[in-house]
Amino acid sequence: MQEAPLQSTYSNTLHQLPQVQEQRNDGMPLDLDWVMAVQANTSAIERRAKTLPGRRSVKKDYQAAWLCKAISLIDLTTLSGDDSEGRVRRLCAKARQPVRADILEQLGMTGLTTGAVCVYHDMVETAVAALDGSGIPVAAVSTGFPAGLSPFHLRIAEIGESVKVGAAEIDIVISRRHVLTGNWQALYDEMKAMREACGDAHVKAILATGELGTLRNVARASLVCMMAGADFIKTSTGKEPVNATLPVTLTMIRAIRDYQERTGIKVGYKPAGGISKAKDALVYLSMMKDELGDRWLQPDLFRFGASSLLGDIERQLEHHVTGAYSASWRHAIG
Repeated sequence: MQEAPLQSTYSNTLHQLPQVQEQRNDGMPLDLDWVMAVQANTSAIERRAKTLPGRRSVKKDYQAAWLCKAISLIDLTTLSGDDSEGRVRRLCAKARQPVRADILEQLGMTGLTTGAVCVYHDMVETAVAALDGSGIPVAAVSTGFPAGLSPFHLRIAEIGESVKVGAAEIDIVISRRHVLTGNWQALYDEMKAMREACGDAHVKAILATGELGTLRNVARASLVCMMAGADFIKTSTGKEPVNATLPVTLTMIRAIRDYQERTGIKVGYKPAGGISKAKDALVYLSMMKDELGDRWLQPDLFRFGASSLLGDIERQLEHHVTGAYSASWRHAIG
């Protein structure tokens, strides 16, 4: 991971939705020859993934800079059955001010925010109101999240309702059965319809990779969703037994690289679920830099789907400034 001054690492990351910088992914016709040619060398991918945590090390100011970068890439999330308007407002306040003001001032990071706030549909209006004027977008999980098994017309209608009340990003879930049965046409048609329902809102396709069986299925599903117009591909709902992993991430971002080389279109990536430690965020950032380059270290092309991650990063930044670790309960989220 390239070391950089604290300010330059965070520069130009605030409040940038994907359409500001990059052409949207309008997709392409389904190319089954390309899809079926995709393979995944599982043993090689796993060997590469095992080397990643020890390959990059940044310390002191450089580590603080990269952790501030990570904050700017977080989709701060609450997706619990007991969510309330009060909890969502507190989460939005945390998104606006993710780290204590005095610490950010000492770091020269005044104005740092998270990349977005992600909530269920019925909390979108609350989040939009709480974030008014901040430039922080609201993402809604839709299409029968997390299983994606509600009637198709209701899933499409849910997208429309979330967009209508102000969601700028929609995180949809695919039908896993289409991947498991190799019905790539059905997956393409489903994703394309969901993309169209989103209108101007950007769509993140959640693959639920822990339920797809093989890395080859992950690679093929990634490619099909991009062909159908996904602006982001995302690992997980966070509700599966296995969520984001390094081998899955390598598989998905290499599919993104192949798609960009073939079409010229950059598609974003969002690992979600299981990323809760600052050191894990640094591994993911270094992997994105190595595999896709610096351009994918901006919030319009990379997000962490997380909530507890922010608390650990805040503790690390406080330690950097004060020399002491604080208790985790002092950094509650929501």
